Amino acid sequence: MKIKANGIEIEYDEAGPKDGTPLLMIQGFGSQMTSWPDEFFAMLADAGLRVIRFDNRDVGLTQKWDGIFPKTGDIVESLKAGRKPDVPYTLADMASDAAALLDELGIESAHIAGASMGGMIAQLVALDHPKKARSLISIFSTTSDPSLPRSSPEAQAALMARPEGTDRESVIAHSLKGRRAYASTKWPFDEKRLGELIGRSYDRSFYPEGTLRQWAAIMASPPRTERLASLKVPTLVLHGSSDTLIPPAAGRHTAQCIPGAEHHEIEGWGHDLPLEVIPTLRELILPFIARVEAARGKRVA
Repeated sequence: MKIKANGIEIEYDEAGPKDGTPLLMIQGFGSQMTSWPDEFFAMLADAGLRVIRFDNRDVGLTQKWDGIFPKTGDIVESLKAGRKPDVPYTLADMASDAAALLDELGIESAHIAGASMGGMIAQLVALDHPKKARSLISIFSTTSDPSLPRSSPEAQAALMARPEGTDRESVIAHSLKGRRAYASTKWPFDEKRLGELIGRSYDRSFYPEGTLRQWAAIMASPPRTERLASLKVPTLVLHGSSDTLIPPAAGRHTAQCIPGAEHHEIEGWGHDLPLEVIPTLRELILPFIARVEAARGKRVA
C-alpha cells in the first residue's frame, strides 16, 4: 500500500488488529521492509499488536532520488571543515518520514523499533518526534559515536562490495557470501531460506543506486551520544555477542547513554535475523511493550 507522508510516497503494510497497540518497524541500510522475517512479523501481530512496516526512502517501492550521486570524499571534507555536507537527505529526514507515516495512519504514538540503520532512525524518531514514541526498541544498532569499535574488516568489505553482475543469480550469490561475514555463530547459516528471501527482494525491487544515498545519509548524520542522554522514553536495546558489523560494544554504549535503558546481549547472535532467534526476541520484546503500556495506563489514570 502507498501513502503520502512527509511529502513523499511511502510503501507500507501492516498486520494485526487495527485497535491493537501500534508498533512501527524500521529496516536497515539498503533493506526493504520485506527483509523482516515473515515469521517475526506474524509473531508480533499474533500477539495482538498493530504492526506497521515500510520501505525507507530510496529502497523497495518507496520514492527514489534517481540520478543524485553524493561523493563520499566531499562529505568527509565537509565534515572535517565543520560544514554541512551536501547530501540529498539525512537520517533525521528519514525519521521524519517515519513520524509522518504514523500521522497519516492516524496513530498518535507507537512503539518504535529499528534494526541497524533503522535503529539509528528509530533513535531520531524518539529524539526529534518524542510525542510519536511510546518506547524505543534499538536492534543491533549504534549511537554512531566515533570512539566505538569499527566493523571487522571482513564485515565492512561484505557491506560495501558490489556483485560481479546485476542478474538475479549473481546478486543472490553475492549477498549470501556477504551475509556469512556477519552472520550469527550460534545457529546454522540457512542458505536456502536466505537465498529465497534475497531472490524475492530482487524481484520486488533491485535498486543498488539508493544505497549510495542512504550511506551518505549515515555519514552526514552526527553521533547521537549526547542527545540520547536526554531521552525520556522507555528503551530496550538488543544486540548480539557475535555481531561483527556493528560490534556489541555499540549496543552497550547505546544502553549506557539512555537513562534507564534495558539492555540484552544475546549470545551467539550476529547482525541478522535467523528464525532461531525469534523466540528469544519474543520473550524480550512483548513483555517490554506490556510493561510500557501498563505504565502508560497508570499515568493516564
